[in-house]
Amino acid sequence: MIHELLLALSGYPGSVFVWNKRNGLQVSQDLPFLHPSETSVLNRVCKLGTDYIRFSEFIEQYTGHVQQQEHQPSQPGQPGLHGIYLRAFCTGLDSMLQPYRQALLDLEQEFLADPHLSISHINYSLDQFQLLFPSVMVVVEQIKSQKIHGCQILETVHKHSCVGLPPVRTALEKILAVCHGVMYKQLSAWMLHGLLLDQYEEFFVKQGACSGSTPVQPEEEEEDLGIGGLTGKQLRELQDLRLIEEENMLAPSLKQFSLRAELLPSYIPVRVAEKILFVGESVQMFENQNITPTRSGSILKNQEDMFATELHRLKQQPVFSLLDFENLVDKIRSTVAEHLWKLMVEESDLLGQLKIIKDFYLLGRGELFQAFIDIAQVMLNTPPSAVTEHDVNVALQQSAHKVLLDDDNILPLLHLTIDYPGKDHKDASQGRDMTPREAPASGWAALGLSYKVQWPLHTLFTPAVLEKYNVMFKYLLSVRRVQAELQHCWALQMQRKHLKSNNTDAVKWRLRNHMAFLVDNLQYYLQVFHCLNEILDLCHNFCSLVNQNLGPLDERGAAQLDILVKGFSRQSSLLFKILSSVRNHQINPDLAQLLLRLDYNKYYTQAGGTLGSFGV
Repeated sequence: MIHELLLALSGYPGSVFVWNKRNGLQVSQDLPFLHPSETSVLNRVCKLGTDYIRFSEFIEQYTGHVQQQEHQPSQPGQPGLHGIYLRAFCTGLDSMLQPYRQALLDLEQEFLADPHLSISHINYSLDQFQLLFPSVMVVVEQIKSQKIHGCQILETVHKHSCVGLPPVRTALEKILAVCHGVMYKQLSAWMLHGLLLDQYEEFFVKQGACSGSTPVQPEEEEEDLGIGGLTGKQLRELQDLRLIEEENMLAPSLKQFSLRAELLPSYIPVRVAEKILFVGESVQMFENQNITPTRSGSILKNQEDMFATELHRLKQQPVFSLLDFENLVDKIRSTVAEHLWKLMVEESDLLGQLKIIKDFYLLGRGELFQAFIDIAQVMLNTPPSAVTEHDVNVALQQSAHKVLLDDDNILPLLHLTIDYPGKDHKDASQGRDMTPREAPASGWAALGLSYKVQWPLHTLFTPAVLEKYNVMFKYLLSVRRVQAELQHCWALQMQRKHLKSNNTDAVKWRLRNHMAFLVDNLQYYLQVFHCLNEILDLCHNFCSLVNQNLGPLDERGAAQLDILVKGFSRQSSLLFKILSSVRNHQINPDLAQLLLRLDYNKYYTQAGGTLGSFGV
């Protein structure tokens, strides 16, 4: 019966030691010659055989499962367990069972040499596994029941290895070391070559932007901001819709990578994972997009072999050392960061590129755009046509010569664009909705700015980033135009101040004063709210009214002026309420300073938050 027991413990039950799925391996109840105490001892030993058989089934099932799927693409949401980390876990589990198999082999040799040995000797020899197998079985069952995947397996094994039982801790650390071998191979490919080898989506780095949402604070959800019944929740929803719209509109041309927080093991800090992400992204960008022959070379300064050796050394360590791991990651990151600094800041003149962005997109060269507004005013006041884009770029060249723009190398990289119905769009294939749009009322409404960024700064100034700068350019140029038109109205007022005036003239010029006051302050502190466009439109309409009626206003002009007075009063009141409510909820020193400028002598407050509240 001893040989039957050893065979059963090796995974081959028979008629004496039977197997069933529910109870596992047990002594047959049809043996009358066994004493109950002997049956109890045998069943205790048989628990090891039960665990061994289930371990073997797990290894065979899931190792074969991975092998069958090696040449099939990964499918998100695929049911069942799969992946390279699972296969590594099975390999480590199989190696953990090797001492057990050797112990059974040794017992067989001992019983052949001494037939008088008893079952108690088997119980004593295998007692070391009575604590180990149940503890490891807990890990196996957790992986099966929770369908733990990828680097989550590392977290699960690591958590169970932090115990006070030396045999359990040692065995699980060995399994964890085998699983770490997969992670180190992925790290080597990612950090040294920019390759994301992750067929089954198991690594904590993924291709694509990070998805997440900002939690809403319940106590502020229904708070009334005093803006026509608009609550804080509704205002945030409008802002979120705008952000979603921008994300859908701006399609980056470069591959983006981000971290999978749910797959990052807890013993690897996020700061280390972010360094790993940075290194891989930098190497990937340099290796895949370096097309300039004069700048060819390795971003790791040809130290890939040395770093690969260091990663292999860490892989051979029996226990994971965060200190050694982070030191190596820091060393690789420092090498990459140093190379990128020299490449982008020194060779590609990043500061100079930032100055170009500031000068043109943010209207830093105010004299250039003032000259452009003067030259292009007539052609852009009418709806755009197919030749408008060419004309405005000629106007930009003329403006540059007029203000003596000293850098002739910049203008060829800049191009003013006109978006009008019927124009071919290069981004139609990027998922943007290209349904027919309303024709812009004027060329100013369709004007934009594009900039050709040179390698490798295109990784910083992506099309998505430049499109956001373009939105700012359009808005700043609109404000600058309004300011220039209001200044022109002031010049007209000065020319006619010696002539006789009436009540409507007083209302007209006081309204111009208030408009110029508001717009001039917005030049310094710009906060984008939905009422600002209304205010700018009112300013445009007022300037048109002044230019068309240089003398006293007739009845129709007075009626238009009354509409402008009421509209400006209403919109300025709405702006003041929005700014005040946001200032109260989100303390912002710049916003507080803007409100101080607008209400420095409490005029706004005393007037009920309105400007232009006077009758014609």
